[in-house]
Amino acid sequence: MVAAWQKKAGLKKSPADQRTGGVQKYNGITEGVIWQQMLLFFFPILFGTFFQQLYNTADAMIVGKFVGKEALSAVGGTTGTLINLLVGFFVGLSSGAGVVVSQYFGARRDDNVRTAVHTAFCLALGGGVALMIIGEILSPWAIRMMGVPDEIVGYAVTYLRIYFMGVIPNLLYNMGASILRAVGDSRRPLYFLIASCLTNIALDLAFVVGLKLEVMGVAVATILSQLLSAMLVMITLTRSKEAYRFELKALRCDSRFLRRIIHIGLPAGLQSTMYAISNVLIQTNINGFGTNTIAAWAVYGKIDGLFWMTLDAMGISITTFSGQNFGAGKTDRLLRGTYVGIGLTAAITAGLGVLMMNFGPLLGLLFTSDEAVLSESVNIIHFLVPFWLTYVMAGVFPCVLRGIGDAFAPMMIICFGTCLLRIVWIFTAGVIHPGFYTILSSYPITWSVTSVMFVIYYYRFSGMRKIKKLGITGMGTF
Repeated sequence: MVAAWQKKAGLKKSPADQRTGGVQKYNGITEGVIWQQMLLFFFPILFGTFFQQLYNTADAMIVGKFVGKEALSAVGGTTGTLINLLVGFFVGLSSGAGVVVSQYFGARRDDNVRTAVHTAFCLALGGGVALMIIGEILSPWAIRMMGVPDEIVGYAVTYLRIYFMGVIPNLLYNMGASILRAVGDSRRPLYFLIASCLTNIALDLAFVVGLKLEVMGVAVATILSQLLSAMLVMITLTRSKEAYRFELKALRCDSRFLRRIIHIGLPAGLQSTMYAISNVLIQTNINGFGTNTIAAWAVYGKIDGLFWMTLDAMGISITTFSGQNFGAGKTDRLLRGTYVGIGLTAAITAGLGVLMMNFGPLLGLLFTSDEAVLSESVNIIHFLVPFWLTYVMAGVFPCVLRGIGDAFAPMMIICFGTCLLRIVWIFTAGVIHPGFYTILSSYPITWSVTSVMFVIYYYRFSGMRKIKKLGITGMGTF
């Protein structure tokens, strides 16, 4: 049974491994102390996502301080939800490429790693062109449909149209970084993000403070700095001597690998889209409470982003750990790693929550000096931050399952438990008891429901249950 599953996925040992008796160089992700290896992989990703988050945060801080709260509302809140809606789908697809590469890399199937890498970049290029066209055409219509106040509309449309003109480098960087992380290299994507983020801040100051270009300036600064990060990651992959080396002449789409990438990545993309749709609806409702509330929600969004970027970084670490150990046939280690991941995520979430409750209000001063906006942002922090812990299980289990190829059911759970339920809440409780905090209550309620659903699915129905029950020691498709 084990051999058949490995052969089906193309994850049996490579000829080179067979000739050497299966001896491979040391790979920390598949060997060593689990919690140490997870953290060693986690921290570079965390710092990388911090600097990625700093892109939009720096934009919001600078326009909030030097242009006004209308520009802050546009750049920090309204545009972010639409960008997450469209870009998030393709970033989700890139996670599928990362899982496929990590599985084949763990199984030492170099030919399959090469094919997966070049197929992934075909997907990134095609998706980038499609996204650029969609974003340019739909941005003004989407802004109007969200009920954005008139004083914000011009800023929002300007930012989005310039942003989507430079979206192809964004997707190339995300795909390249996903591939590097999949093979255990989480440091170089970090270095590239630091360089591009510092470039973004310098250009923000030059364009907004120096040249007085306002929102146009931060948008241009963003796409130029994203171009830099894309160039750095592509140069790295082109110069690599490993199986994941990128060669322009080898760029072609293998339909079999594309189907596998989409099989794993599409649920993540759809999940991201459903998240974004529910958040667009929430943002639309919040837009009806006026500019002060919109700006306060934008400020909280930047503080809340610290939590989500931490959860995302741990999720990437857990997914890569899961994919490589599954590909290598080390399922006992994979099972232990799940509980280590839960413990680490819970501890980090609790610590971050305490910090945000105490120092979050001070962070708000980085974005605005408006007392009404600051007061409302503090209320939001005290209302939502204590519930972050309710999302831990929903943050860990889907990452483990995605790493072994079990992606569809976790996507359905998140779409129902977090996204659909959130929409239902808006149109029921939000109508019966209209109010800002009624809308915000949808977050802790749906986080809790989703976590409970994942606990039930993981232990009763998931692919991990099949591994434990059948003693499978190689890759299968669920």
